[in-house]
Amino acid sequence: MLGRVFILTLGLLAASLPAQAGRLVDMEIVNRSTGETLDRHRFRGTTYVAGNPGDRYGIRLVNRTGQRVLVVLSVDGVNVVSGETASPDQTGYVLGPWERAEISGWRKSLQEVAQFYFTALSDAYAARTGRPDNVGVIGAAVFRERVLPPPPPVVHLPAPVPMAESRSHDMGAMADAAEAEAPSADRAASAPMARKAERLGTGHGQREYAPIRHTDFERASASPAEVLSVRYDSRPNLMARGILPKPRPVRPYWPAPQPFPGQFVPDPQG
Repeated sequence: MLGRVFILTLGLLAASLPAQAGRLVDMEIVNRSTGETLDRHRFRGTTYVAGNPGDRYGIRLVNRTGQRVLVVLSVDGVNVVSGETASPDQTGYVLGPWERAEISGWRKSLQEVAQFYFTALSDAYAARTGRPDNVGVIGAAVFRERVLPPPPPVVHLPAPVPMAESRSHDMGAMADAAEAEAPSADRAASAPMARKAERLGTGHGQREYAPIRHTDFERASASPAEVLSVRYDSRPNLMARGILPKPRPVRPYWPAPQPFPGQFVPDPQG
């Protein structure tokens, strides 16, 4: 599947504990209001993070491979680039080998996004566009890139050595012919070695990405190589559902009585 997707570079980011670690891509949720990476919480096989209403957040993606990957990203069941109800076969972001990038909002143009922030369900973008059913989940469908095999090597056979015009040459002429043929044999033996070295030099190479631009990406398969997902809600809601432990009540402090607080008997007051 060949499609128009987006490629971006937002600079290297500090490493931290991923909210969802995959084989190809790591995904973590960053509170952009405080700069901290939200802690992940595992509950019955699902990963959760706690968001604070009003805080802006970003989705940090880390390519763990030495090849380009395509990430189709969704928030609340909506594709963050196109605004469509999310499906893995849609457009997304391409990350270069070992690249890290942070997606901070809904894509509005090649230059702008509308920031992500935690808010009430009624104020969520998906709910305001008539799609409230999947509010509270962030997902990433990751695709490998189809890599065409290199063409078969072209083998050039050495030119045939012309036969002597007559077998009546003396030994001196035969020796001269043998000496004349020796350099051709040496050249024929060294030519394949030179071509092998040239092939080793035609690697992939490092890419330099603009902040965002269009690119072509051919998927290695119709289905994603892996799918990552993180659910989120407010901390009180997660505690009410038993996903986060409730804080222990603060007990009042009562100082313990001491048997020998002084040295001599003072007079009573009054």
